[in-house]
Amino acid sequence: MKESKFRIWLSAARPQTLAASIVPVMVGASLAWSHYAFRADTTLVALLCAVLIQVGTNFANDYYDFKKGADTDDRIGFERATALGLISPKAMLTATYVTMGLALLIGLYLVWVGGWIILLIGILSLLFGILYTGGPYPLGYNGLGDIFVFIFFGIIAVMGTYYVNALEWSTTSFLASLPVGALCVNILVVNNLRDIDQDKVSGKRTLGVLFGEKILKMEYLGLLFLAFLIPVIFYHFYGYGLVIMLPYLSLPLGWRLIKQVYYHQDKRNLNKTLERTAQFMILFGFLFSVGIIL
Repeated sequence: MKESKFRIWLSAARPQTLAASIVPVMVGASLAWSHYAFRADTTLVALLCAVLIQVGTNFANDYYDFKKGADTDDRIGFERATALGLISPKAMLTATYVTMGLALLIGLYLVWVGGWIILLIGILSLLFGILYTGGPYPLGYNGLGDIFVFIFFGIIAVMGTYYVNALEWSTTSFLASLPVGALCVNILVVNNLRDIDQDKVSGKRTLGVLFGEKILKMEYLGLLFLAFLIPVIFYHFYGYGLVIMLPYLSLPLGWRLIKQVYYHQDKRNLNKTLERTAQFMILFGFLFSVGIIL
């Protein structure tokens, strides 16, 4: 019975999306390593905080989507524990606050190292993690989810990781955050493309609902283009060697994902595309990190 309950909570944490918290830390730490500023302690704490914030956000989404009636019987996405009655709404909300609270508590070490700016970043990350689907004006319900993900799981996560290592901001950490943010948003794009019909019914105004499937497909393609553009900029303008182009080894997989997004016949198949997009983010992030270090 305990194992079954564990699996339910593990599923609610949505481990298939955790690339969004792991890759930013990996890229930011790699850049710090290349600048001889890497710190194992702050990197590990940053990784733990990032994962906890991601899981807490997933718990919050599970709870608030249920409360707002977004998770209906017609849902074709991954199962939601609260909507299925596997976890009570009270338990899910408690888990949200406990997880976010742990992230805040552990993150105090980073505040001690990096100062008040890290405290501000941490509080905003926790706050917007809740406000993504909760609060009077949930970001994910009003076409702002993509911007939130790009900023917090891309720019802030990578630059913040670099900062708690090097204790300074840098242009290269900003540039390195762009492909991370782009690929992270693409996970959300596939999610929104899959759920577009259900979102219309439930009143969830994602970019897909507001502008249609064609815009989502163009967004996916454009963000992939941005991701592959950044290594070229590093090579031509920042003195990095040809090894920085390692992410191009993932191009065949990226091309396959584009075809799945553009030419899928059944939206249920996009569940697998979502998982593959997260896996692609990990592969790209790993190759990009190796290129930065070497």
